[in-house]
Amino acid sequence: MHGMVGRACTAGLVIGVLVTGLTGCTGDAGGDGDGKAEACADGTYTWSDVRREQRLTALADPIRFKKKTGAYTSRLKPLGETVYRPSVTGAPEGVGAAGVIKALGRHLKAEEPLAGPSDTERPEDDHFFESATGTHQGAYYAWAAIDLVDADFTHICGGGEPVKGHVRTWEGTGAGFLPCSVPSDETAGRLAAQRTCPAGSEAAKGA
Repeated sequence: MHGMVGRACTAGLVIGVLVTGLTGCTGDAGGDGDGKAEACADGTYTWSDVRREQRLTALADPIRFKKKTGAYTSRLKPLGETVYRPSVTGAPEGVGAAGVIKALGRHLKAEEPLAGPSDTERPEDDHFFESATGTHQGAYYAWAAIDLVDADFTHICGGGEPVKGHVRTWEGTGAGFLPCSVPSDETAGRLAAQRTCPAGSEAAKGA
């Protein structure tokens, strides 16, 4: 995102199946019952129906500069009260939610770790965006967003039965700030322009 706050990734669409071999299963870890979880801490994932969605989470009021302004701070107002928390259903024994999310990150070749089980993203009333990169004049728009990712998986370890599950997490959060003469290349940015830029502006027409 333009003027990224925190991690942010470009939204897109990935559909497909990829088998990712990890370090392999170790077999029986001693036969005492506790070794089964350890033996299946590694395995093979098949990922399917991987979906990315960028969601607008906060928006600034319409921004208008009547004269040239070199620096600006905009308050981003939360849109709704949704609290985002990563979730994993069907996590294999010995792997856990954190292990599944890390495996998804490897599959996506994510530059930063995906949000883990202990992470939370909630609306913030004191979320601000600052810009000091040039001389601003005219109409601008600013927003914040979260880059969600959902995926189904099948995990196989040794000769055991396949375990099927689902992951919902996010790749990052961020914020953007652009003149209304410039359309955003992001889903959240286009929605922000549609709501706050003057009708007929390039950003509003591109929404």
